[in-house]
Amino acid sequence: MRRSFFAFSLLFSFIFLFSCADRQPRIHSINPRIGMMGEVLTILGENFGDTREESYVTIAGISPTTLSYIEWSDTRILIQIPEFGNSGLVYVYRDDKKSNSALFSNRTTMPQTIQGEYTGIGPRIITVEPQIGQIGSAITIRGNGFGASREGGGVFFAWNTEPSSSAAAGLSGPVSVEVSETEFGYELWSEREIRVRVPDGAIGGNLTIQTPRGNTRPVFFDIAAKPGTKTFKEKRNYAISYSVDIQVEKAGSPNSLYLWFPRPVNSSSQRNAQILFRTMEPFIENYRGTTLFQVKDVQSDTNMGITLSYLVEVYAVETTIRSNSVTLVSPDPSPIKAAYTTANSRLPADNPRIKELTASLVGREQNPYIRAQRIYEYLLNQGGIQWPLPGETPEEALSPEGLLEALEKKKADPYTATLLFCTMARSAGIPTIPVSGVLLDRNRTFSRHYWAEFWIDGFGWVPVDVALGAGAVPPSFILRADRANYYFGNLDSQRITFSRGFTTLSQMDPRGRVSVRERNYALQNIWEEAVGGLESYSSLWSDVTINGVYYQ
Repeated sequence: MRRSFFAFSLLFSFIFLFSCADRQPRIHSINPRIGMMGEVLTILGENFGDTREESYVTIAGISPTTLSYIEWSDTRILIQIPEFGNSGLVYVYRDDKKSNSALFSNRTTMPQTIQGEYTGIGPRIITVEPQIGQIGSAITIRGNGFGASREGGGVFFAWNTEPSSSAAAGLSGPVSVEVSETEFGYELWSEREIRVRVPDGAIGGNLTIQTPRGNTRPVFFDIAAKPGTKTFKEKRNYAISYSVDIQVEKAGSPNSLYLWFPRPVNSSSQRNAQILFRTMEPFIENYRGTTLFQVKDVQSDTNMGITLSYLVEVYAVETTIRSNSVTLVSPDPSPIKAAYTTANSRLPADNPRIKELTASLVGREQNPYIRAQRIYEYLLNQGGIQWPLPGETPEEALSPEGLLEALEKKKADPYTATLLFCTMARSAGIPTIPVSGVLLDRNRTFSRHYWAEFWIDGFGWVPVDVALGAGAVPPSFILRADRANYYFGNLDSQRITFSRGFTTLSQMDPRGRVSVRERNYALQNIWEEAVGGLESYSSLWSDVTINGVYYQ
């Protein structure tokens, strides 16, 4: 009898726990999808809870006041739309669980038909074709006043971050993400027509064009169904600085010294990099992702230095991909595939031995997401991926034989492991780029680090950190318990990115003498160039140092 009672209790507990774990709130629909402040929004779904208690709704990152809730039941919520300035995503939060999202558009920010002949001098959007598209797909924008060339202008799509649980009413709603040069996003820019590709991280919402003549009124652009979700969260602001000290031993006139300083990149997960301070005005502000400084006619026995400080906004990235929904053949393939599946000296994807190994791993699998996952798991299972030991001197460059030797000896550092993943992924036909920057540990110090991103048409970039997935971290870095699963598709916000892919810079003078710094926090081919009578000098580049970390 006691056994039967125990078995019944165990079964009841299991059913109870299973039913509780399955009660994730889920939105089925919202009405209206386009509305105004003060209107009542109806949210239909399931598992909202019979009473609100500590549960709440966010609209475009704003949590309405308690008085805004009209009705709350397990399947329906009625809420008065709060005042906010943009369109955005609707979420329901219950018992620390978050629902799927639904897009709400604020009618007050939607474009209105302009009557009569257009006589303004600023830019204006007339049509967007198509009005819905996938990440990476091409769209054509027609209108007036865009300018004959881009000249610092840009096309911006809606972007949003997951609000923190402590987000207060009144916080700004979704912001924007610009069309990306890295993704070959700008195809045509003329006075009356612009052709761009939808950038990574874009969501349905306002599309605007910014030009030196002014900004267009927003128009609504929707994102077609994606094979998964991408969430930006855990925002951190970093105040950083880095510098170079130059000591000139012998110089004759005329002479010039060019210095290429890496800039923190702007992407969907790293945003709003702002210069705070610099000790010298640059020669070129932004030259292929670097700031170029020129020092002219320096004298012998001279010491000088340049220091830069930035404020950078970084978000963690979490992705969930339904692999069976990944498009195998896109009707409008992004040029990213052609550019980032090619082989080069650092990523020898055409090496016969690497091609043979990769083919044996992916077999007949055609899905790029599953292919990338198999390569990642293979590298982790090989073992031997370690953080460089103190005093170790890495190779200056890796040949194809060097990568193969790392596989055979089962010994690789984060740099080598990243290049191995990128090389094998490209060999499997997956667009992939290496990424470099710095990683923050518990002591608030930065270490150089390397990871990767691969591209899925219709979804965007997917992050992969082979080294952290394998547990290869600085001694003082706090590593996640689920590291192997987490770092395929997800990325923390404890890092700053300086390069996405290899940056190829051109010399300022073909007779100049260049200096290369391998395995640094930026993947660029030139750091310094001496021209003319600058016969003898030395340079000391600092690592990136942190001046402050601000959480939100």
